[in-house]
Amino acid sequence: MDRGLRVGVDVGGTFTDLVACDSAGRTTSLKVPTTPANPAGGVLDGLAIVGRVAGRCASLAHGTTLVTNAIVERRVGVVGLVTTRGFGDVLEIGRMNRPHLYRIDLPAKPEPLVPRRLRAEVGERVGPDGSVLSPLDLGELPKIVERFRRQGVESVAICLLHAYANPAHEQALRQALAAHFPYLSVSSEINAEFREYERTCTTVLNAAVMPLAARYVDDLVARMAASTGAVPIHLLHSAGGMMSIDTARVRPLTMAMSGPAAGVAAAAYLARTLDLPRALAFDMGGTTTDVCLVTDGVPETARQRKLGDYPVRLPAVGVESIGAGGGSIASVDSAGALKVGPRSAGAVPGPACYGLGGTEPTVSDANLILGYLNPERIYGGSIRLDRARAERALEPLQRRFGLSLLDAAHAVVEVANANMQRALRLVSVQRGYDLREFTLIAYGGAGPVHAGALAREAGIARIVVPAHSGAFSALGCLVSPLRYDAVQTHRMRLEAWDGKIVADRLRGLESHCLAPLLDEGHAAERVLLKRSADLRYAGQNYELEVDYGAGTPQALREAFERRHRQLYGYATGESVECVNLRVTAQLVRDEPTLGASVAAAPAAPVGELRAYFRDAGAVTMPRYERGALAVGQTLAGPALVEDAWSTTLVYPGQRCRADRLGNLLIEVAP
Repeated sequence: MDRGLRVGVDVGGTFTDLVACDSAGRTTSLKVPTTPANPAGGVLDGLAIVGRVAGRCASLAHGTTLVTNAIVERRVGVVGLVTTRGFGDVLEIGRMNRPHLYRIDLPAKPEPLVPRRLRAEVGERVGPDGSVLSPLDLGELPKIVERFRRQGVESVAICLLHAYANPAHEQALRQALAAHFPYLSVSSEINAEFREYERTCTTVLNAAVMPLAARYVDDLVARMAASTGAVPIHLLHSAGGMMSIDTARVRPLTMAMSGPAAGVAAAAYLARTLDLPRALAFDMGGTTTDVCLVTDGVPETARQRKLGDYPVRLPAVGVESIGAGGGSIASVDSAGALKVGPRSAGAVPGPACYGLGGTEPTVSDANLILGYLNPERIYGGSIRLDRARAERALEPLQRRFGLSLLDAAHAVVEVANANMQRALRLVSVQRGYDLREFTLIAYGGAGPVHAGALAREAGIARIVVPAHSGAFSALGCLVSPLRYDAVQTHRMRLEAWDGKIVADRLRGLESHCLAPLLDEGHAAERVLLKRSADLRYAGQNYELEVDYGAGTPQALREAFERRHRQLYGYATGESVECVNLRVTAQLVRDEPTLGASVAAAPAAPVGELRAYFRDAGAVTMPRYERGALAVGQTLAGPALVEDAWSTTLVYPGQRCRADRLGNLLIEVAP
């Protein structure tokens, strides 16, 4: 019986990627143009092609940059904020730290998310221990509602002082405002943690994207029901798990980092499949490079990030992004030094070699001149690289530094690699890990070109270029489990630890996480619950998350000091306090076994390409079609392995082998 296909979709700014998997684990990948005016259109276009090529869609796992782009571009709804009297200017005050320490010509703080005319204060007061110091005055609401409606407010953020400790007043406001506004974002439901500025920003941003996300989700559901029939749909959130449509409507901000999270989720899946204890996810696209540490198949997480200059405090994969991609522009800075990125040529006009109007030199132009990209190949079915345009783009750098064309191209690539090397060290060495213990998982359009040089410089002995590397984020959507997270501030020193109070609070968080899974019909026995706590030395400003383990004060102290020693090189033995309690609920399912088609007989080269390497000089290297490589076939570098959307460069002295799952395993010479 045909059970249909499980399909993963990642909607990017330029392309919508799809990976479909049948019941036998066979996978098919493709790309279709994104339809920015109506992103659901691109998804439906891709599903129509999948239906013709591979079969019927039975379930959809979906990631999107819709929320991220809306915040960065400020294409969000009009938000009203209701807060405690006297705290209407929390967004205005912000924090003392400057985003640019030495740029006093730039604003010290970002523009407030909500203008003062749309901030309303109500009489009420809750203490940090949850006690009600002053009752909520609902009599003020009619005037607030009238004012908000007059200003065109569509969604309202409710963020009261210390509501993380007692949400009763926020819930009363929610109930009173529900009849007047279609979208309500409540801080105790979105981020039940202390620190008012960060909690308010997170709650407001969630409110700002609620109308956009709801319209998109409703449109996607309706159009899929009309074209492919109603199928289960789940959306990827920033922590690398899937969530229900209903949850996405209430907490759309959790989708803000779903793009990088999808690729990291796929890298974590691959690390588990190949039994890699230490791995680095390395995604180099056209504009940015994203890197993330994966330990024992689990990606590192971060509890707070910045999005559009504003703090977002929700669980997210610990991705570090830098402005280094194939489209990064090389220029000369004010000190006369060569600089690569963060400015990018983007998709339009793109690198000069694309022939779409770009004239400035980029990393892709330098790679083409060095012979690391094939000028005869048509990438993505439409882009043929033009070497003459790349040469003209690099001429100003040649003249400025008195270099040959090849030396100028080498300089651009080496500066870009140095930028990416710093990102790799930031997520590993600076967190107490040894890079020599890691495998580099390289994907994205440009990642497999640069991975060999980065690994050699960092002392990494092994690279994996996964199957479907050009659509890896869509694969990440497909393999991500259903997962929900909850947090609540709980301040208590370990020497005054009350296990009963903590157990009660953890059970409440567990119930909150389990509810959406049980609502979908999943058995509680199939859910893995993980408890953790944020700990710090008393008086510290920042905390570390540690596994809750046995939950005894001694066990928590040992776990905290072990992590503190790894990160900072010491542990003081001073008093330790708990700040937050956390729970994650993840649906346990059998790990899918996914594979790509591989040839039965070893492949012969399909051509040659002249390439230039700093150490080896000019060499003629063979080119291979990736899909033609047989299982176990080994290629000695230098060599080029090509597919429709990306190129893998095997550097001199390195060896590349194709495995049974369609991955390329590269051994890096020391």
